[in-house]
Amino acid sequence: MSYVNGLKCRECGREYPIEPVYVCEFCFGPLEVIYDYKNIKKVLTKNTIGKREKNLWRYRELLPIDGEPQVGLNSGYTPLLKADNLAKELGIDELYIKDDTVAHPTLSFKDRVVAVALTKAKEFGFDTVACASTGNLAHSVSAQGAKAGFKRFIFIPATLEASKIIASLVYEPNLIAVDGNYDEVNRLCSEIANKYKWAFVNINIRPFYAEGSKTHGFEIIEQLGWKAPDSIVVPCASGSLLTKIWKSFKEFKEIGIIKELSTKVFAAQATGCSPISTAIKQGMDVIRPVKPNTIAKSLAIGNPADGFYATQAVKESNGYGEDVSDQEIIDGIKLLARTEGIFSETAGGVTVAVTKKLLEMNKITRDETVVICITGNGLKTQEALNGQTVSPYYIKPNLASFEEVLKKISL
Repeated sequence: MSYVNGLKCRECGREYPIEPVYVCEFCFGPLEVIYDYKNIKKVLTKNTIGKREKNLWRYRELLPIDGEPQVGLNSGYTPLLKADNLAKELGIDELYIKDDTVAHPTLSFKDRVVAVALTKAKEFGFDTVACASTGNLAHSVSAQGAKAGFKRFIFIPATLEASKIIASLVYEPNLIAVDGNYDEVNRLCSEIANKYKWAFVNINIRPFYAEGSKTHGFEIIEQLGWKAPDSIVVPCASGSLLTKIWKSFKEFKEIGIIKELSTKVFAAQATGCSPISTAIKQGMDVIRPVKPNTIAKSLAIGNPADGFYATQAVKESNGYGEDVSDQEIIDGIKLLARTEGIFSETAGGVTVAVTKKLLEMNKITRDETVVICITGNGLKTQEALNGQTVSPYYIKPNLASFEEVLKKISL
């Protein structure tokens, strides 16, 4: 049974039926899924959720599908790890890592949104799926689309890291490398989506696709013992993940899963592409597009589709936005790896480094329960660490050579 009432424009409030549309035809505002919370409250309880399979579909009443889940049955329910070593390093009492570097088919949170998008594409009857991507979405659509039997067209900036390109090509989609940045790729895809009857997961299927990010937030609350954290630090590219995590917290409060919600939501960006954090720091509602120039390519969206809504979620939650340099990003990756044994891609380096900065600024206090969102595996962006790690010790294949090196190592 579906608990979806329809689509609603986030600007003018005009309502639409459930169709593969994403923009209001009257004011051109983005459309969002609306639910029947009154009836969801009757059926979705802590007990019900706890008895279900440990994947993202355990919250299915709050996801926009009509029938049974068809894609992504192995996605979701990633670990929430108590990061005591990192907490000690940062000087904070209670710190958790929501670790989406593992337990997903393609090792990033994009497997959440793609599971929902491709299930919905099947319900709509599409045979071809497509996306514009900075890497992680390309991997997920390529992989999950292959398993689900879709034809696939993947559009990426041609300058994407070689490892990320290979990680899509292995699934043999139609990979189109465009001579331009992500915003230019996305504009091209909007034109293609208008001409070809394909399910572009982050264009005409976007209202449904974006809802998959809520499962990241649902899991955090469940894994914290059915309570929301005091603060959460979220990486921002389009801004969608942040808005949906905030929406998930509010939905759990709406249906009575949690009684209180006082979480502060913090937006984390790279200084080389920080339109959202800049707007927040300047107290502006207008997002000024920028030309990305950062090693955090998965966050390199200069004209973020949900940027305005991310700033509003931050404002509503009494949070803040901050950004960090490329060197701080690298230091964040290394700090997380050294303290907690988690190898994050560059976006994770952003959230760790921003958390450190927020603590130094007293935007987050040291007695709070804090969650850092780590959204992708570091094996995807190894190039960012070239020349940035310690060097190995080279020895001859004998004990004397080893012991000569051992003298230099402080044990």
